[in-house]
Amino acid sequence: MRKDTVKLISAEGFEFVIDKRAAMVSQTIRNMLTSPGIFAETQLGEVRFPEISTTILEKICQYFYWSLQYASGKETEFHIEPELTLELMMAANYLHT
Repeated sequence: MRKDTVKLISAEGFEFVIDKRAAMVSQTIRNMLTSPGIFAETQLGEVRFPEISTTILEKICQYFYWSLQYASGKETEFHIEPELTLELMMAANYLHT
């Protein structure tokens, strides 16, 4: 895997390969990937989320990219489907996003 990408793996095993800068929007992922020592996340550049479904992890990845664009001055709306709201809020709380 390239050094500038990160693999995020959902509860169902679906893999999202995203830009490392985007993943670093999450304080939790940042800590996992930059912790000193020999941790699997640091070594392999991948993070498993056994409690986060594929649908929610996909929306989180979209949010990471949206957040980078918003921070650079591109103000657009981020749409969240009502049926995903509760599960997405719980995942966002865990990821500190």
